[in-house]
Formats: sequence, structure tokens, C-alpha cells
Amino acid sequence: MTKLSVNINKIAVLRNSRGGNVPNLLQVALDAERFGADGITVHPRPDERHIRYADVYDLKPILTTEFNIEGNSIPKFIDLVCDVRPAQVTLVPDAEDAITSNAGWDTVRNADFLREVTQEFKKHGIRVSIFVDPVAEMVAGAAAVGADRVELYTEGYASNYRKLTPQEAVAPYVIAAQEAQKCGLGLNAGHDLSLENLAYFAEQIPWLDEVSIGHALISEALYLGLENTIGMYQQRLKNR
Repeated sequence: MTKLSVNINKIAVLRNSRGGNVPNLLQVALDAERFGADGITVHPRPDERHIRYADVYDLKPILTTEFNIEGNSIPKFIDLVCDVRPAQVTLVPDAEDAITSNAGWDTVRNADFLREVTQEFKKHGIRVSIFVDPVAEMVAGAAAVGADRVELYTEGYASNYRKLTPQEAVAPYVIAAQEAQKCGLGLNAGHDLSLENLAYFAEQIPWLDEVSIGHALISEALYLGLENTIGMYQQRLKNR
């Protein structure tokens, strides 16, 4: 079964736009679990423009599914993750002023840093996933530094799904996924996956462990409702 982790960053964006606590981020997370999400993902950034560090602490004791914290491993982030101890941390090389993640780690050039950070998180019993582009060398590099999983950056797939053909769009991801399997790594995927393109991706890589989806899912929920949208994603993953 490929698990669906719902990224709730966009709920925090909406809340922060007016101050106060509407919508209630914690309630949305609990509702997402109740509606069938297999996990909750957050990506706190240093400026806290969406998920705040306090949100991470508030979420940990109430969630009953897997908690995944994404982010760049600056000291403040490392301290947060080691303190909260989620099920999984996903290492993403985004700049502090990045609007959204736009590239995976160069796991070869940054091997020493990634190895050190990975060891620190694993000392605290946290599963480590490294965000990478669909390049076999980068996947192998993640295995070499001790990661448990890689998360394939799927913006290219989503963009080419319409521009090219689905087969052409997914081809580099299949190769990267096969490399992960060869290296004994678990496999996650995320970024711009949607109701339109998810099913084909999951069909072509049936050993996929987890997808993390936020922007598209929350946007689609504006029209379809959160419960219905989560159910539709689970159907795309053939979990229902």
C-alpha cells in the first residue's frame, strides 16, 4: 500500500493571512486523519510564513498517523525535529527565501553534511528521507550517507505529464525508483502530484511507499470537500 501523507502548509497560509485561528490547523489535521489520510506532513520554514514551529509541537501529541516534518537542516530545524521526534524527517535543500521546494539534494557533493545530519536524526529514532531529483546517482548517494528513504521530486513529472506523454514524463522516475530498490531504500514522492496525474505514477512504480501532497489536494478540496478529496486520492492509490 502506498500511504497518503497530507501536507497542511496551505491551511496555515490561510490562517496566517488573517491572524487568529481560522481555519484551525490542528482540527484540519485531525479531520484529514479521520477522512483517511495515512499521515500528516508539515514544512516549517525559518520565517514561519505558513507552518510555525509552535504548530509542530502542538501537532505531535494529537496525531495518530505518521508525522513527517520536511525542511532544510539548519540548526534551528535540527533542534526542532530532534525535540519533537516525528516518525520521519524529509531533508529538503530549500533556501530560506524559497517560495516552494525547487530541487533535490546533490547527495554526492553534500555527502559529508548529509551523513552527519542523517546520523543525528537516526540517533533519535527518526526515519530519514532525502529529497532528490530523479537521478540514479543522487539516489545512490542518499543510500551511501545512510538515509532510509528518498523522496523523488515530482515537479518534472507533473509538468511533463501534459507537455509530453505520461510515459515520457514518468520514465526517469522509474529508473530512479529502480535504483532506490536496488540500494535497499524506501521510496517516497512529492511535489505537484494531483488527482489528474497520481494514478499513472503509482501504477508505474507500484513499490512506492508514500506520497506527500498538499497544494493540489487542498486546492481541489475547495471544490470537492476535504473528505471527498482524500477519498479520491486513496482511490487513485488503489487503497479504497
